[in-house]
Amino acid sequence: MHPTEPQSRLVLLSPLAGWGTPLDEIPDPVFAGRMMGDGLAVDPTGVTLHAPCDGEIVALPDSRHAVTLRSDIGAEILMHVGIDTVGLAGEGFEAHVQPGRRVAAGERLITFDLDLIARRAKSLLTPILLVDGCGFTVVRSSGNREIAVGDLFMEIARTEEASRRGGAGEPGCGSAPGKIGQARVRRVRIALEHGIHARPAAQIAAALKGLAAEVRLTVQGRSANAHSTVALMKLGARNGDEVELSASGGDAGTAIEAVAALLAGAHQGSSSPRAAQRSPLARSARHFMAATASVGIEARADAVLPGVIASRGMAVGQAVRLTVREIEVAPVGAGVAHETSRLDRARAQVRIRLRAAHASASGTAREIAEAHLELLDDPGLIEEALALVAEGASAAHSWRQAIRGSIAALRALEDPRMAERADDLLDLERQVLLSLSGDAGAGIQELPPDAILLAEELLPSQLVALDATRLAGIALAAGGATSHVSILAAAAGIPALVALGPVLRRIADGTPLLLDADVGQLHVDPGTERLAAIRRQLELQSSRRAAEREAAQQDCYTADGSRIEVFANVGSLTEAQTAARNGAEGCGLLRTEFLFLERETPPSEAEQHAEYQRLAEALAGKPLTIRTLDIGGDKPIPYLPLPGEENPALGLRGVRTSLWRPDLLCQQLRAILGVRPYGQCRILLPMITDVAEIRSVRAMIEQAREQIGRREPIEVGVMIETPASALMADSIAEEADFLSIGTNDLTQYTLAMDRGHPELAARLDGLHPAVLRLIARTAEAAQACKRTVAVCGGLASDPAAAPFLIGLGVHELSAVPSVIPRLKALVRGLTVQDCARAARQALRQESAQAVRKLAAEWAGRQGVPASPGS
Repeated sequence: MHPTEPQSRLVLLSPLAGWGTPLDEIPDPVFAGRMMGDGLAVDPTGVTLHAPCDGEIVALPDSRHAVTLRSDIGAEILMHVGIDTVGLAGEGFEAHVQPGRRVAAGERLITFDLDLIARRAKSLLTPILLVDGCGFTVVRSSGNREIAVGDLFMEIARTEEASRRGGAGEPGCGSAPGKIGQARVRRVRIALEHGIHARPAAQIAAALKGLAAEVRLTVQGRSANAHSTVALMKLGARNGDEVELSASGGDAGTAIEAVAALLAGAHQGSSSPRAAQRSPLARSARHFMAATASVGIEARADAVLPGVIASRGMAVGQAVRLTVREIEVAPVGAGVAHETSRLDRARAQVRIRLRAAHASASGTAREIAEAHLELLDDPGLIEEALALVAEGASAAHSWRQAIRGSIAALRALEDPRMAERADDLLDLERQVLLSLSGDAGAGIQELPPDAILLAEELLPSQLVALDATRLAGIALAAGGATSHVSILAAAAGIPALVALGPVLRRIADGTPLLLDADVGQLHVDPGTERLAAIRRQLELQSSRRAAEREAAQQDCYTADGSRIEVFANVGSLTEAQTAARNGAEGCGLLRTEFLFLERETPPSEAEQHAEYQRLAEALAGKPLTIRTLDIGGDKPIPYLPLPGEENPALGLRGVRTSLWRPDLLCQQLRAILGVRPYGQCRILLPMITDVAEIRSVRAMIEQAREQIGRREPIEVGVMIETPASALMADSIAEEADFLSIGTNDLTQYTLAMDRGHPELAARLDGLHPAVLRLIARTAEAAQACKRTVAVCGGLASDPAAAPFLIGLGVHELSAVPSVIPRLKALVRGLTVQDCARAARQALRQESAQAVRKLAAEWAGRQGVPASPGS
């Protein structure tokens, strides 16, 4: 132990060899959201955990995957090896200490099997935390660099409040102030698979913050303050144990209900807020990194790193690491008036730059500037920052703390779309801090030609500042496929991969790279001959795509003259504009959720109508198919609290939610019906399983028509996305004006595989014969009723599937905008007779793999590429 100030500050030494990593990268909302406390993670290369300071072991679970140490000045440090390692039940771990034992800095605590954890745990990242509520705070840490055991890791200091109290509080920390009120007692049985370990302990403590209640848990004669994560972990409470909850205070009832719900497993199994971390590709990247960490993957030629596709394309170039200067901020201000004025001036400067960017930009860049302008003047952020200034903090420290609090809250949510908006806050933090430091224009990196940018994460303002003519591609260790940076990259046509993992840090600047964002791989130093061949291939692709884009402006017919309409799936005005440029003949699916997500109140009827009208105008009179709100399941919204569901995928989803909340549906229907010219818009109903639902919505449409005085009828279509709707397609087709097959959900429900499941996602293929047979049945029913049948799911964007779909009787393909030119070129080379023959063969296959093989063979005979990356 090396205290710099007796009894007030303490330097913690690195307990583990590896790479210091911010907590934000941990694929777990409890740790990433700092619900247990602040600190740093280690991406380990060593296999032994050491004591970071002198102290006493206060908690060591039977699973030996974590240990808590109380330092001699009262601070408690939790060290948690890997994520979800409690499920290993001690396998691969050896403890060298026991609770109650004193240890010296550097002493061995736990040895673990790195390979076993890499194979079987969610992540190797090991959080080292200063337990929240113990009266101490982190004042500096050594992130984003390689560290050895014994290196400086963190420095902590006693908070002012704890100093005024004269100590860090009672052992166990996190104690709540005394509350007055009638005590309540309740007994519950723990339904948590691994008992009260780190995650549920943190969730319980977090749930009680802000409540006027003092809560204790008692199990098998042991009692703990429920506000203390360490005390809760020390209980050793297991699945099936009966717990007595006692609470007193004004919020005692609320507190007891909240804790009881958590102990009953209400949040068990919640996953990381980052979509990229949940994907099978990201998981593969982490396992690949772990398996090769000791052999130096960057030194081997032709190593391949799997990642998540953020923007499709292929690039050849040299590795260029993003250089970002850390902005140092002084914690203490020079007076409230002075610091308030500085913050106001800095925000004003950023506002001017953002308004200029908003005025000169279009599409996604304009929307991002608009979002940043709104965040810049967010009253909650400003109020929190000014409150800190009033307590004596500097403008920079106050702004950073206000922003970081909101970031932690967003990243702790289970909705990846909300979590990724934290990047916008981080971007805004940096812009304001740079203005406060007086060098807002500094730090713009000059790129060499054909640069493939490597970074942990990339902010929108950093991407916009780069020279796009020299930027060949982007490779990020973290990030999400739906972040604003990913959207910007896609809009600019810059190939990008995200969630490549910490191994990306080991690639040296100047290393030749092949970034294949069509299949999701980064090839490290693949060799001169291969790079030259890829460059020639890219030149040919560029010429071919230019010709395809030009030809895509014409209507699409097969080689034997059959009309196949190629529409676009869009989820914003920007995507609609891109679709129109790429030759889309209309919009086959407008996902209206973009209007309802990431906000606290629903959009008004006027706001919806204005947005639909803009989209209609962007399509210049071409058909606009508007799907009614498809919310529920994996797309919850805060102002629409749905009933608790054990399996949301089988609960209130799609039209079921709309009929449950008819007020929202009526508003949306009136907004759609008001779009001019009449006849351009069609209404599409999601998750229909019987005709009664269609009739209910049609009655509401007729009522809405009367309310706004519209005489003209409107086409109403139905999404076929469950086996039930496919089997009932003959009845449904009699009630609907057209059918549109959503192959993503249809595949999920047909194969009984969750499309978000990391182990099953690779097997979830819409070309499975069972799915194709349901599509065939739907097409036959539509043909019998003289109805148009479309495919708007992911299968429509897969060129390999096009011949089979056309052969089954599909008249319309609605694809992602980027694939439309390619899809039209492919369809023009097909004949319906050949497609029908291919479809009949596909229906006789026994597996999706067999159909894929058939597609490749068929494409080879026809002389057409079989995949988007070809």
